Amino acid sequence: MSEIRIKKVEQGQTKIRNVPIAVTPEGFWCCPSPVMFQKTIKAQHPLNKPRSTSSPPTKHPSDHKKHSQELDKKSSRASLKSETVVTVEQPVLGAALAAERTAARPQNNESLPRKVSIEFGEPGTGDLKVVLFGKQGFIVKLSVHKSVVEENSTFFAQKLLAQHPTFHCIEIDDCEDVETYVETVGLMYCKDLKQRLIKQSVSRVLRILKVAEQLGFKTCMESCLEFLEAVPWVGEEEEERVVSSVLRLQSEGIGVSPILKRVASDVSKPANDTLSHVLQLVLKSNEEKGRREMKSIVLKLLRENNNKSGPNSSSLTSVDLCNDTIYASCTTCLGSLLALFRQVAQPEFTEQPIEVKDPAVKQMVLEADNLSWLLDILADRHAADEYAVMWASQQELAGLHPRVPIVYRHHISCITGRLFVGIGRGEILSSKDTRHLLLKTWLQPLIDDYSWLQHGCKSFDRKVVEEGIGRTILTLPLEDQQIVMLGWLSSFLKAGDNCPNLQKAFEVWWRRTFVRPYTEQSNSQPLD
Repeated sequence: MSEIRIKKVEQGQTKIRNVPIAVTPEGFWCCPSPVMFQKTIKAQHPLNKPRSTSSPPTKHPSDHKKHSQELDKKSSRASLKSETVVTVEQPVLGAALAAERTAARPQNNESLPRKVSIEFGEPGTGDLKVVLFGKQGFIVKLSVHKSVVEENSTFFAQKLLAQHPTFHCIEIDDCEDVETYVETVGLMYCKDLKQRLIKQSVSRVLRILKVAEQLGFKTCMESCLEFLEAVPWVGEEEEERVVSSVLRLQSEGIGVSPILKRVASDVSKPANDTLSHVLQLVLKSNEEKGRREMKSIVLKLLRENNNKSGPNSSSLTSVDLCNDTIYASCTTCLGSLLALFRQVAQPEFTEQPIEVKDPAVKQMVLEADNLSWLLDILADRHAADEYAVMWASQQELAGLHPRVPIVYRHHISCITGRLFVGIGRGEILSSKDTRHLLLKTWLQPLIDDYSWLQHGCKSFDRKVVEEGIGRTILTLPLEDQQIVMLGWLSSFLKAGDNCPNLQKAFEVWWRRTFVRPYTEQSNSQPLD
């Protein structure tokens, strides 16, 4: 364990403290941890400290002699400026940490600028002074070697070339991050930069990279990029900071592509092909837990993509391609579902062995669940209008519905209910003909399955579905409302609670029909 001597000369006092510092095996100076050079200093002892009222203790004659000598020493140094001097007599690790400890001591006069001097290498061998002017009047003086900084930094090389040979000082104003600046200069004395960066945080290396870019310290920049390529980035915010920092260096002629490959692929494969592959993996999965969790994650991520897509043409094209991919999956699932309904609806299917029936029934339930999930995705993306058209035109599927046991078929009634909810909330903007056809084709199958949906489907929300059905009916022309309402009334009077309760919609239709608030207007001007 080596030592570094730190001298602090203040108005009225002198303090000398030996701070233990670990020596690196390679023989160079480097910061081991972030140094808070910009830390606000608060005086620990007030300037006008009240005197104690207690009587002073009795002093030995020798104590009086020592006290008078100390007073003489203090008075002889009263006119000197306050400055912290850190002399690195041997290559050490942690010199800046020692500087921080001494700089954190309170000043007798806070208006004086705080100064820290750091000398690299053997004492007295430095031939160049670099003065950093930081925030709040903080000043750091670096004693460095021209040959070292000129070899490693294009910034210092240009400064030295522009100055007179006898001039030995470079001043840098408005230094935002003095700590990192000092650390980066110290890294110029390092033989193996990669070893020095091991176990450092990503945020700290990014700060070093920024200063190295300002100094034109190419070796350090390359080492920082190697570090960033090798370590994980924790969180989206840190990833964005890394990518933005790396993109800034593209014009510097430094290889940044290995880092950017982590977030951008060179393969020209379209994104919709990848999305299609992900959807197919989820849609074909038979493992309940993994399937359920991935459906939720994909739905959430697609929702985020939809929210972040901008109004520019490229974003709109990407959204359209994504919707086309989802609709392609819908068509595949619907074709499979229809084929399975045909198989299960056959009279001889009930006589088949269980080894034949179970796979068909499970696959039918799976395809219905797939269609329901895809509808949720499209509804979130406000792109389910074509889905409503597709579902309303499935007369064959609706005709096979009564021939399939309710325990299997009720899953497709969940799809019908979700469409009614979407139309009732204004999420699905279907045409009048589509809404009418949807009610004509699928309202009765939904009524037939309603008892099972209430008691056998946990995700079924009766009030929400009934509100959606009622609102969908009330969007039709009054004559079509009457046809649908009278058909519902017949079913409701037979089934009671096992039928959707559309009384609120019935009251609205009744008032429109019998109260006739628009009678005069209708008689005077025919409606198209």
